[in-house]
Amino acid sequence: MIVSSIGQGFLWSVLGLGIFMTFRILNFPDMTTEGSFPLGGAVCVTAIVHGVSPFLATLLGVIAGMCAGLVTGLLYTKGKIPVLLAGILVMSALNSVMLFVMQTPNLSLLNQPKILDLLKVFQLPTNFDTVFLGLIVLIILLTVLYYFFQTDLGQAYIATGDNESMARSMGIRTDRMKIMGLVLSNGVISLSGALIAQNDGYADVNKGTGVIVIGLASIIIGEVLYGEVTFFERLVAIVIGSVIYQLLILLVIKLGFDTTYLKIFSAIILSICLLIPQLKSALNLKTGLEKEEF
Repeated sequence: MIVSSIGQGFLWSVLGLGIFMTFRILNFPDMTTEGSFPLGGAVCVTAIVHGVSPFLATLLGVIAGMCAGLVTGLLYTKGKIPVLLAGILVMSALNSVMLFVMQTPNLSLLNQPKILDLLKVFQLPTNFDTVFLGLIVLIILLTVLYYFFQTDLGQAYIATGDNESMARSMGIRTDRMKIMGLVLSNGVISLSGALIAQNDGYADVNKGTGVIVIGLASIIIGEVLYGEVTFFERLVAIVIGSVIYQLLILLVIKLGFDTTYLKIFSAIILSICLLIPQLKSALNLKTGLEKEEF
């Protein structure tokens, strides 16, 4: 169970990395996440069922997510619709898109090829194939993201999130940066959806409900644990935060709580993580006051 949770943590951390690109860098929440995540799985599974190779099917899922991010970006920047509302509109519309793609609310991969099947040649112990796949994907993704953010384009993207007015005064087309961020972010999120759909063996239109909480939990737990770190270390911290989150969920299950109400425990875990910095600050302030009185 622990190995399975670690493997799940690696796959879910891809979602956290995608959310990080908008939530932390551009400083706004993107609700498209709850639509692009299951969309990636829906497109991927449908393609596999129709005879497409798992790798190409996964790529198609990523492209579908990028298109969803593009629509949100255009509504936000060109349509002047608030980003939260734009994300909700696209998220709602994607539910119908997924039903059109799959022609059913859920679709199984029973007796269909998956990327995980290619790892059988290594004869790995049970659940280690998920860990191995997660590690490969993360090494590639972290490397690409790290080097992208070192480029002039990546730095312009970061500058847009840090100070949009200053970035605009430097000649950076901030609207393009926002669109690019939403496209790339939702592409990464859809990658996570496609991989998890293959790992679970099915796609479902309702699979995106609450996934933004899981992604945020990965980010917040990593930040609480490591505080001020370099950019690359922050990306790694998200991965570690995702694994810890999955282990906490496993602990909740092991304690005998009803898994029907698992989402409320997810929300509680995230709330506690968000409160920890405030509690630390209050404790440090109290300690400082006591020292002054002494």
